[in-house]
Amino acid sequence: MRLCLLMGTTPNPYERDLEGRDPFEALTHTAGRIRDAVASWTAADFERSYAPGKWSIRKVIVHLAQTELALGTRMRFALAEPDYVAQPFSQDAWLPLDEGLDAAAALEAYTVLRRMNLSLLRALPAGHLDREFSHPEYGMLTIRWVVGQMAGHDLHHVRQIESLPEPRSTP
Repeated sequence: MRLCLLMGTTPNPYERDLEGRDPFEALTHTAGRIRDAVASWTAADFERSYAPGKWSIRKVIVHLAQTELALGTRMRFALAEPDYVAQPFSQDAWLPLDEGLDAAAALEAYTVLRRMNLSLLRALPAGHLDREFSHPEYGMLTIRWVVGQMAGHDLHHVRQIESLPEPRSTP
């Protein structure tokens, strides 16, 4: 965090979750980690929570899909629009909008949006990761900052999903 402050950039709130990992490497593998962790789950298994009073895993996956949509759109606006100012969004206001979405559909949406966002990022010309835009809460940001935010955010939630014991099979 100190390095970020010295460089005049906003600290990434999920930097600690990255644990020094390369953000692009993390973005490449986290959707698969989630798919592997929940491969044998039933719809009822997705309604479990990683801690009392916290979201169910289905809601976590819906949240991941919504975040992938929002941050992918944010990057595209920043790349396409000069002097772009990002619109903040509230995860707590967004989550109920997709309350009826089942975990399988949310995971599919997240996975497809991730592939789309990675395709965009891999095709960027040199220097475009450092394209700046402003955010009313965070100040001046870059596409590279958003990549780190996305990767750390993923890992934050992957750990929650992987922390649950394997569901018991029902007879």
